[in-house]
Amino acid sequence: MWRKALGVAVLALSMGYFYHSDSELPERALHYLTVTLRNLQGASNTAAVEQTISAAWEALITAPSRQWSRVAVGVNACVDVVVSGVGLLQALAVDPGVGRDHEVLHSKEDLKEAFIHYMAKGAAAERFFSDKEIFQWIARAAAEYPGAQLYVGGNAALIGQKLATYPQLTVLLCGPVGPKLHEMLDEQIVVPPESLQETDEFHLILEYKAGECWGATQAPHASRFIFSHDLANGEMSMLETFVASLEEFQPDLVVLSGLHMMEGQGRALWEERLKEAVISISDIPNEVPIHLELASMTDEDYMDLIMREQVLPIVNSIGLNEQELLFLSQAGGGPHSHMTSWDGVPDVGQVSDILFWILQQHGRTDPESEADLTRIHFHTLAYHILVTVDGFWANQVSAVAAGARVAGSQACGTPSIDVGMVALKAPLKFHTSHSEPRETLTLDPSEPVTVWHRENVSFHLTPVLVCKHALRTVGLGDAISAEGLLYSEI
Repeated sequence: MWRKALGVAVLALSMGYFYHSDSELPERALHYLTVTLRNLQGASNTAAVEQTISAAWEALITAPSRQWSRVAVGVNACVDVVVSGVGLLQALAVDPGVGRDHEVLHSKEDLKEAFIHYMAKGAAAERFFSDKEIFQWIARAAAEYPGAQLYVGGNAALIGQKLATYPQLTVLLCGPVGPKLHEMLDEQIVVPPESLQETDEFHLILEYKAGECWGATQAPHASRFIFSHDLANGEMSMLETFVASLEEFQPDLVVLSGLHMMEGQGRALWEERLKEAVISISDIPNEVPIHLELASMTDEDYMDLIMREQVLPIVNSIGLNEQELLFLSQAGGGPHSHMTSWDGVPDVGQVSDILFWILQQHGRTDPESEADLTRIHFHTLAYHILVTVDGFWANQVSAVAAGARVAGSQACGTPSIDVGMVALKAPLKFHTSHSEPRETLTLDPSEPVTVWHRENVSFHLTPVLVCKHALRTVGLGDAISAEGLLYSEI
């Protein structure tokens, strides 16, 4: 025991020397400190830390004083075909090789390269497959692959399914709903007749496990690669139907998703449909808050158009992950836009800078602004941050904790957190910004929601107890956003 204590003391003295000799304490030093302290703790103590965090969440998470009763969700919905990514590609007689990203997939070679590119990062991505015949051939092979499973898919449908688990909620889902999807939806979900269609839209989900290898590529985390040839969702064809149905349904919250699906349809469609989308969204009554769920995109012109067409300022809340956050900054020339990708766990200070910039540029940090955006729910594998402009949202501590709790339980396929199946991967110390002025904060497992402020913006960070052997990663972001919204109050 005394050896560990001595080691901690020497480490602390060393870090103190580096800090005073260089007041700009390097990010690498903080990362080193986090990893070293975690190693010194030992496996049994780590389990105790995770138990402490889980128990603290249960004490912290309380229902808002005013809860939603009717939630309308739209507009992307489909059937997910989930298979082993490596297994399917091997069945397609594709050999492993070098990874390379593609904005749109045109062949099985493009599919292989994009899959390897994201598998090497352990990152989720979604792409449009342009060739209908090749896609259908791959889809048939996927459906026939041993162990293939069918699930409700599409951000809107997944969010709707999650919300429908709460009996006090009535949920409207508007999207291209075919017979198979309709059969799988929760009975509590209301589907307008105008949303029903004769055939289903299928999306292929190629999953891989943490540590899984293919050729020279090894996945650092469990995740998935999604692709489809989906024109109904790709053109957001149900958007106008969705907005028209709101007058009769009378929701007190609207959740919108599917903008990313248009990326593979070409510039001519983007420009026209985004203008129409803004008009439609603007028709939603001002007193009804709108949450926009973003998803994987690669075309900077398209993301820039989303910002320039004023989509972000006319919604009240957005949900996104680390890839979407960095891409949004790159498209808009925001903080840290020179970075090509995150290096491991995204730096909290850099994430905080970009989140703050989004609210300054497109939100209502200025009381004189006409923008509506006042909330961002950011999620990455190791931690979540809920950012709000002061004076608009309540119950943020419960909301961010609830989102992190469901991430750990759903990935492991358990009804609640099983501390033996999860691991803490969040930094134990972090900076609130990548530049001065900034604070250095420490994660307290007994009070696992850390709060700080920048001007009139509040940040709530909580770690995620990451599932060691994830059973299914598809829909985690949607479940996180849905859970966070359930515990939020405006």
